[in-house]
Amino acid sequence: MLRRAFLSGLFYRRGLPAVDNNTAVRRFYRRMERAVVRCVPWESKLTISFTLDGSHKHMLRDQTEELGKVLARISNSIIKARGKGKKAKANKAGEAAADVSEEPVVRLYFNGDFVSEDSLNSDAWQDGAVLQVGETKYKIDRNPPTFTTAELPASLLAGFPVCPKLEVEFGDLKDCTFTWYRESSPNAHAPGQDGCWVEAGSERVFTPSNLDIGLRVKLKCTPGNESRYGVAKELVSSGTVEAGPGVCTFDNRHMYTKKVTDASTVRVVSYNILADIYAQTELSKTVLYPYCAPYALELDYRQSLVKKELSGYNADIICLQEVDKGAFSDSLSPALDAFGMDGVFRIKEKQHEGLATFYRRSKFKLISQHDIMLSEALMKDAVHSMLLEKVSSNPTLKEKVVQRSTTLQVTVLQSVSDPSKTVCVGNTHLYWHPKGGNVRLIQMAVALKHLKQVSEEHPGTLLFCGDFNSTPSSGLFQLLSQGSLPEDHSDWASNGPEELVQMELLSPFRLTSACGEPAYTNYVGGFHGCLDYIFMELEALQVEQVIPLPSHQEVTTYQALPSVSHPSDHIALVCDLKWK
Repeated sequence: MLRRAFLSGLFYRRGLPAVDNNTAVRRFYRRMERAVVRCVPWESKLTISFTLDGSHKHMLRDQTEELGKVLARISNSIIKARGKGKKAKANKAGEAAADVSEEPVVRLYFNGDFVSEDSLNSDAWQDGAVLQVGETKYKIDRNPPTFTTAELPASLLAGFPVCPKLEVEFGDLKDCTFTWYRESSPNAHAPGQDGCWVEAGSERVFTPSNLDIGLRVKLKCTPGNESRYGVAKELVSSGTVEAGPGVCTFDNRHMYTKKVTDASTVRVVSYNILADIYAQTELSKTVLYPYCAPYALELDYRQSLVKKELSGYNADIICLQEVDKGAFSDSLSPALDAFGMDGVFRIKEKQHEGLATFYRRSKFKLISQHDIMLSEALMKDAVHSMLLEKVSSNPTLKEKVVQRSTTLQVTVLQSVSDPSKTVCVGNTHLYWHPKGGNVRLIQMAVALKHLKQVSEEHPGTLLFCGDFNSTPSSGLFQLLSQGSLPEDHSDWASNGPEELVQMELLSPFRLTSACGEPAYTNYVGGFHGCLDYIFMELEALQVEQVIPLPSHQEVTTYQALPSVSHPSDHIALVCDLKWK
């Protein structure tokens, strides 16, 4: 009522014709511009953003500054701008510049009253206040929902989901609105032309069809929260939609994973997605993957395939290895967030890639994280003192182990529907060298000790996923699946006598490979074998379904992996585990 009375008073004072209050208010707000103020208590500055005479003003001011100084700054900037304009016109006409020193009216109102100019900025710029600058009035919008990041991916493929990267402040993505458009015809879009766009979708994720090939797409997204909306952003794709690869190796697998599982089941994925820093080396292009088309090794292309593959599994827990730091933040997180999943990332020391664990937020909540670098834990954690003593007996081996940046990501999740159910998720990528079986055994011994510590702190069931770089015939697989490894196992001498140490290893867990022992999970030109596993404890979970791996024909359609139809040199393991 106060605001409405104030507006009626304004119209009266300005000598406008008498109209009823509601009509006056509607007309007033229709003509009123918008000024956005961002002011949060944990920062010393606030920002004031508005458009004046076609120029965008963005002012950064101290929250403790008096309002009068800001208003004076706005007034002075107008006088200077007008002076420059008059001077330019006068010079052009050969005349003397006119005097433009008259100060414009710059005032701030709230609830019908002038706001005192000795008020602090933090108090003065309230939501709903009105800033008058000359004849223009601005409604103050304080801390409205705002996109701090809004980007479309560079690569758009027909049949593959387009997931924008979006971060919102003072709002929630679930409260935002989305409208997708496609060009009416190729190259129809030109700056300032809106008639060339045809509405194509209204969800957060858009999947272009073959009919969209050669067209750009546009997204109009409006940030929101439970009570209001902010300023919309329009994003136009930098390129056009390109043709997809046709049938992919994972298409048939998606037939088994069309729906999200119910509360009684947990769908788990483990997948080495091939880091870009490895895919783009000269060695990869000429020696490791010479059969793969160069464009199919590009990160944007492979990420399009990865996002479609992962979204189609409708998983509850996803463990990824070889995740580029940028791919996690710019591609995977935005995409999987749109499909209902949150994720955590652990980068390897001195590397640009690492491990990522995602979980479905409707089924799990994050309790804690307990990530370690295995070599650092071996050297510093007293729980590994006996193991360190054994390893130190061979300085050559110790040096090799200590140099490795191998990491163990440990994420503790709690069931949303039944808080008594807790899952400790281990995710790792062990040392890669074919003769490094001895190093991997030491790494695994450290990992198991650490997982035991975490499981004692957070009782529940263990899922241990990853690329273990070990075949089912290895000592490491024997240790995990049988619970022990004798001191005379041949893997202790995997790299010759100069790196030999011998010790018995015991596992504190009774684990089984949920997906069994596939013929291979890694298939490249010079090697194929089973290196990836989802290990589980049988006390709390049982295997309900193992999603079949692609057929050998699908894997070898383009000779080996990666290929135009498969984004990695590894194959994802997918299984459904049922709570007992």
